[in-house]
Amino acid sequence: MNFLNLFKVAMTAIASNAFRSFLSMLGIIIGVAAVIIMMAIGQGSKESIRGEIAKMGTNIISIRPGAEMRGGVRLDPSAMQTLKMTDYEAIQREKKYVTYVSPEVTASGQCIYGANNTNTTVYGESLDYLNIRLWEMEDGEFFTDDDIHKGSKVCVVGQTIVDDLFNGSNPVGKNIRFKSIPFKIVGVLKSKGENSWGMDQDNVVIAPYTTVMKRLNAQTYFNSITCSAITEELTDNAIDELTEILHNNHRIPEGAEDDFRINSQAEMMDTMSSTMDTITIILVVAAAFSLLVAGIGIMNIMLVSVTERTKEIGLRMSVGARGIDISNQFLIESVMIALTGGILGVLLGWLGTMGLGAIGLPTSIPAWSIFVSFAVCTVIGIGFGYFPAKKAASLDPIEAIRYE
Repeated sequence: MNFLNLFKVAMTAIASNAFRSFLSMLGIIIGVAAVIIMMAIGQGSKESIRGEIAKMGTNIISIRPGAEMRGGVRLDPSAMQTLKMTDYEAIQREKKYVTYVSPEVTASGQCIYGANNTNTTVYGESLDYLNIRLWEMEDGEFFTDDDIHKGSKVCVVGQTIVDDLFNGSNPVGKNIRFKSIPFKIVGVLKSKGENSWGMDQDNVVIAPYTTVMKRLNAQTYFNSITCSAITEELTDNAIDELTEILHNNHRIPEGAEDDFRINSQAEMMDTMSSTMDTITIILVVAAAFSLLVAGIGIMNIMLVSVTERTKEIGLRMSVGARGIDISNQFLIESVMIALTGGILGVLLGWLGTMGLGAIGLPTSIPAWSIFVSFAVCTVIGIGFGYFPAKKAASLDPIEAIRYE
């Protein structure tokens, strides 16, 4: 028999037991749908995280104090005072692969306007901060270089501060108090919303770093220094450059431990992507076990089908059908059940992904996952259909005809 005839016979056999065939497909449908949904969630989450990091700038480099050993005890990096004004000035003077630099000093506490108050963080920054963070002004203007030199009590605020303290009205020109010190609002930042970690990026007050250092914290060191490389591709060059500048400035001996740490957004992006890939693999492997169970189910159904159709097989073999023809017929039935289940599983997975997207969960179906699903279904159909097909092909025609 040629392949077309075998295909027709196989499809007739599937159609004549439509409900049983559907039950055979059910495991494949659920398995494929689960795999696609898991992959869509993993891919969507990874793209969402990469997008959030990209909004902050993929070429950002952060310099923070490093831990230090004193008396056999390793101090917390936040307690270190290794980043000074001389470091900032040296970076500004010697940078080649860095475009913008902003020292950072932070203070957390309660911000007050009239009878309203809210908890927030004041960030002491330079004029380069908005360029580094790719942030724009909504109203008013950013503070000036003269404000930094004078340590002026001025600031710009995020949209959350506007909503909490001013009920959404324009706050430019008004004064707020932080730790009993008045700050005049000179501008409002455009809203950025929450990031992937649930942090409200608009709950900020940004003031000149000199003001925060002298008037709020009374300190002479920076909590961190934020830079941006010329391009994302030159980030590694910029890190090497910054490391050399700080080594020279801190007079760190060859082989000694650094008293600072340098990290880039690109490293964070790679780490997060790697983590999400691992989580996705775990989810997909867990969902793939249902495909294994579905394959076993197909094999059981096909074995039942061989038993029920023993007499038919004997009649066909007695009129000239070869063992290979019988084997191919059952293999085609098994593959068609698996592929049909795969098609329905892809459709169900797509609908499930759309539903999750509708409720706000980031999802993205990789195109290759659909092709992989069909390939896996074909392998399952052949792999789990082989034993029943072999059993059917090995039947003795005389015994098969006499089977009741």
